[in-house]
Amino acid sequence: MNKKIVSIFMTATIVAGTLAGCGGASDSQNTAGASGEEGKIINIYSWNDEFRQRVEAVYPEVKETSKDGTVTTLNDGTEIHWIVNPNQDGVYQQKLDEALLKQADAAADEKIDIFLSETDYVNKYTDADAGAAMALKDIGIDPDKDLADQYDFTKVTASDADGVQRGSTWQCCPGLLVYRRDIAKEVFGTDDPGAIGEKTKDWDVMKATANELSAKGYYALSSYADTFRLYGNSIEQPWVKNGETTITVDQKIMDWVNNSKEWLDAGYFNKTVKGQFNDDWNKAMGSESKVFAFLLPAWGTDFVLNPNWDGEAGAWAVTTPPQEYNWGGSYVHAATGTDNVEHVKDIILAVTADKDNLLKISKDYSDFTNTKKGMREAAKDDSFASDFLGGQNPFEYYAPVAENIKIAPLSAYDQGCVELIQNAFSDYFQGKVDFEKAKANFETAVKERYPDITEIHWPE
Repeated sequence: MNKKIVSIFMTATIVAGTLAGCGGASDSQNTAGASGEEGKIINIYSWNDEFRQRVEAVYPEVKETSKDGTVTTLNDGTEIHWIVNPNQDGVYQQKLDEALLKQADAAADEKIDIFLSETDYVNKYTDADAGAAMALKDIGIDPDKDLADQYDFTKVTASDADGVQRGSTWQCCPGLLVYRRDIAKEVFGTDDPGAIGEKTKDWDVMKATANELSAKGYYALSSYADTFRLYGNSIEQPWVKNGETTITVDQKIMDWVNNSKEWLDAGYFNKTVKGQFNDDWNKAMGSESKVFAFLLPAWGTDFVLNPNWDGEAGAWAVTTPPQEYNWGGSYVHAATGTDNVEHVKDIILAVTADKDNLLKISKDYSDFTNTKKGMREAAKDDSFASDFLGGQNPFEYYAPVAENIKIAPLSAYDQGCVELIQNAFSDYFQGKVDFEKAKANFETAVKERYPDITEIHWPE
């Protein structure tokens, strides 16, 4: 494991220089279970019970799970041990990184067998030099054959710089615009998704629509944070090119800054909402809110909007967003050094590659899953209609967005850059600092997060 990779792995907890001597072996050197007897304990690292629930739902070898959810026993007696640490404040990555750095010397029953990552930081673990995630072909999965029905951008996301796929996901997370039917009827005279989609289909049209909403006392969206994913998904170059130490801020990011300031000053955003996943954002989803719409993927509607809505079911609908985008996705990786290659292979295939299993997950958990044929079927199947969305089948809108998503170029620095640039310019939007100070604050913060970064390049 080279020094740069270790630095990225352990920035939050350990000085990178002290770990420079940690040896990173190749896949072929660290596949203890590729030949020989399987281990009796499968250690899976994740940040919540979502993956466990999906495994329980579709993996046929599951026998039972302990009441506390920490151990799942398979039919052959093998135990899955679920090691769960929260995502908040980087705790999950910290614990995972510490374990991965000890992987080569760990006892067989203590080795990581499977771990999960999110789109925002998946590249950190799929980097071939990191030596963390095995190539799928090395555990007997042929991506071209076994994963042929997955959406292409998810396969690219889970691949290293040479195009070698090192992870797989059951999720595809296309985003839509989710809007209040009652506000739509009051302002536009209709809540029909097709008609509303014509008023939200691109940014120029959306701006005119936002003005209409503002004239009636409503906000088009809750905050500038809601739009970041759309701009961030369309960057044309990675934050950091492979092998370089310069952060490049793409013009699309500055477009977000400029447009957000304009929309905020115009009253199209609620100024009291200063981010996401906080009390102000949650309150903006309630029945007393004046916010017309949110930009969310399927999981956002089901796990964020629905729990925060305190009105009657059927009050929301989905339609075309002003720009196609993806938000999120949990990737499943075979950890280099696993002694349970066959079990790992079977679990990944069951949860991420079997169309019938994926359709069951979509039906049971409202996930938009990673099967092109399956999601086309769901889009035409009324049984996938949502009570929360007033009987609307959201897959009808999710499916065409998913077909056209092109993932932005990735780097191992994405999560930090995305978080820190939003933090820096939030202060600018709120009038706490001027534009140049916001830029300077980002530069300071990002160099503190990533000591190997030597320069930040801004667009002209």
